[in-house]
Amino acid sequence: MQPKMTRELFDKVILPVYAPANFIPVKGFGSRVWDQHGEEYIDFAGGIAVNALGHCHPRLVKALQVQSEKLWHVSNVFTNEPSLKLAQKLIDNTFADRVFFANSGAEANEAAFKLARYYAIQKYNPYKTKIIAFYQSFHGRTFFTVSVGGQAKYSDGFGPKPADIIHVPFNDLDAVKAVMDDHTCAVVLEPVQGEGGLASATPEFLQGVRKLCDEYQALLVFDEVQCGMGRTGRLYTYQQYDVKPDILTSAKALGGGFPISAMLTTNEIASVMHPGVHGTTYGGNPLACAVACEAFDIINSPEVLEGVQIRRALFIKELELINDKFKLFREYRGKGLLLGVELQPEFHNKARDLLNVAAEFKVMILNAGSNVLRFTPSLIISEDEIKEGMARLTKAVEKVVNA
Repeated sequence: MQPKMTRELFDKVILPVYAPANFIPVKGFGSRVWDQHGEEYIDFAGGIAVNALGHCHPRLVKALQVQSEKLWHVSNVFTNEPSLKLAQKLIDNTFADRVFFANSGAEANEAAFKLARYYAIQKYNPYKTKIIAFYQSFHGRTFFTVSVGGQAKYSDGFGPKPADIIHVPFNDLDAVKAVMDDHTCAVVLEPVQGEGGLASATPEFLQGVRKLCDEYQALLVFDEVQCGMGRTGRLYTYQQYDVKPDILTSAKALGGGFPISAMLTTNEIASVMHPGVHGTTYGGNPLACAVACEAFDIINSPEVLEGVQIRRALFIKELELINDKFKLFREYRGKGLLLGVELQPEFHNKARDLLNVAAEFKVMILNAGSNVLRFTPSLIISEDEIKEGMARLTKAVEKVVNA
């Protein structure tokens, strides 16, 4: 007999590494979600920046349906048309010449870090292995990526970590200079730190890091898993900075909700690789690539990209109305619809409380650390949905402030 699908069942059958909300979503369309009891929620979380086109976008549904009747999986012993089509789209619209497909941001970053070290070792010497990364960064949950990530709470407790990884403060060019040397193979960063509080890189910092990498023959790796694919108003955030990376990783919104990721690089860097050096079973899966092709075409359009800043302004306008009443917010962070709001000191450590109470009032939001609220909604969320969700959030804020 099938057990009843409840939140309590989660606590019995799922590894206890998550603490999900008490309600269980069962249906979504656009920026609205319905739970098991038919209650409707406004979605400002977007699956953590994944659902860039909302839930069940008709064009993505059709792409999946069409491909599902053609070819599901062949492995990388063979190639397939959707993966070649998607790779060409990425190459035509970025700095890149070569693409590697995987399934998640962590896997794309794992491939990027392995490539950076392999390139340096093959091109220069076996001691050129140092990776410089940044505090409060996040690059995934594999052991290599979580070690490169700059938050010890995610990497401690698992035994010896991969060696030769250095962390310095974000946006501090002097700190990078102090540890940069001929043994450095790569500098790894998020142009906007997703999980670390939504700090944005300054133009001077990125340009300075690019210059240092060129000086020391090190690769510049941009993790755009969260801030890429239209999230900040350009296809990729690096395109706002006049700085080109050597390697870029993309995931989350790339598939519009279907799991897929990509690592992008140049012909020169890719030239050291050969069959068998790296790989994955599911990477370039025809189903994922077919959906991602459609998502790419929709996101990479003037209408969607130009609309990101308009929607950010609407969010901030509504948040300001909340702040006028409750004096809750200190500053706005991030870019585009990767929007963070830092709480005033007296409300520090309340971000998770606000997230939980917001769910009670039928609006889905995120936090980025204990002091920052995070909004990563659909890039095409309507003005009415923004206003309705903010009205619900106002009630949640009132409850928390007056508790």
